[in-house]
Amino acid sequence: MSQRFEIHQDNPQQRLLSQICAILRSDGVIAYPTDSTWALGCCIGHRKAEDRIRSIRKIDASHEFSLLCRDISELASYGRLDNSAYRLLRSCTPGAYTFILNATRDVPRRLQDPKRRTVGVRVPDHKVLRSLIELHGEPLMSTSFMLPDDNLPPIDAADIMERAGNRVDAVLDAGSCGIEGTTIVDLTGDLPKVVREGRGDPTPFRA
Repeated sequence: MSQRFEIHQDNPQQRLLSQICAILRSDGVIAYPTDSTWALGCCIGHRKAEDRIRSIRKIDASHEFSLLCRDISELASYGRLDNSAYRLLRSCTPGAYTFILNATRDVPRRLQDPKRRTVGVRVPDHKVLRSLIELHGEPLMSTSFMLPDDNLPPIDAADIMERAGNRVDAVLDAGSCGIEGTTIVDLTGDLPKVVREGRGDPTPFRA
């Protein structure tokens, strides 16, 4: 069965976060709440863990993961930002947005859109998750937790434990979260383009 870690929402226990980081570094797959929906994640470059996530969600190689970063500085290492995009992100992060940016050389090819060479990145507004990413020392490769037969995403750790069983190595019990995904914004063109409306307010990205 999955290990369930009860994490304090306001004062995340560093000892428990360190244990979760060790699981990640050992090819582990974890489930965690975000500022939008629950998600599955693993280390960048851990192909075995990535394949496990694809198997859990029943998604093929065409499904693209996002990179969850602790702040804009880290995000800019993986997605190219011009001055206008940087100003937009400063005003809207952390928050429930996924930004599509042109990928930098630090992004593995298999995490990029094969035609456009773009990557999805975000800075979540969730204290426990950002504390984990900071301690981990690099972004998490992430996708929303939605199983093929689910009508709605899970809302709490008990729901995750029931649905995931022993298919994930760790579940972060840090409270419940919503069922609405992030707002996706494409920042690769001259003007921002809202690709999908979600929990994040799309108004700042409309002309």
